[in-house]
Amino acid sequence: MLQKLGKWAWIGGGALACIAGMVNAIGYLSYSHQAVTHLTGTTSLLGIALQRRAFAEAAHLGGVMFAFFLGATLSGFITRRQTLKLGRRYGIALGIEGVFLALAALCMRQQMPAGAYFATFACGLQNAMASTYSGAILRTTHISGIVTDLGSALGHALRGMKIDGPRMRLYGLLLASFFLGGILGAAVFAVAGTDALLYPAGLVLVVALGYTGYAHYARIKGRV
Repeated sequence: MLQKLGKWAWIGGGALACIAGMVNAIGYLSYSHQAVTHLTGTTSLLGIALQRRAFAEAAHLGGVMFAFFLGATLSGFITRRQTLKLGRRYGIALGIEGVFLALAALCMRQQMPAGAYFATFACGLQNAMASTYSGAILRTTHISGIVTDLGSALGHALRGMKIDGPRMRLYGLLLASFFLGGILGAAVFAVAGTDALLYPAGLVLVVALGYTGYAHYARIKGRV
């Protein structure tokens, strides 16, 4: 149950899902035309490339997948735990994510493959950072699981079964935020091109500073 989930987590989760939606839209619209916030399609494309013996393309796709993995690995090293809790070093992880998104923008400006690697690394780091809370799987960089859980909950409700309302509201927030991020990402890309990644990079840094400041305040007040 998520009744005790702090407002900081609702606000931060919505903000990060929106940022991920922006990054993914920009990744699709850039020269690479590739999703960077999740690996489902990338895995399929890797299989297709190998079947076609397009080994250069396969190497690139494998590099994207490995970058996501490395980002998640770094997140685990920094935050140490999978459960979401105020006071953990999410600010550091978010700061690193912002730096890598900025690096991705600089590389994409030159149409360098490293741009996709840096962006995917940042998304892997973010996705692993806020993993679980009270048994609920919290993901902010893709929505397949969220839509699945919402649909399953609707089916339960139609059968008269009790559902976890707070969890469904959280998932609805993440879904709406990711969708809004896609709209914003497309709008910014139309103006700034691949430099549009600098906007979510800046937003991530704002979230990092906000979280760090709030965590410090909560620590002073004895809430952590």
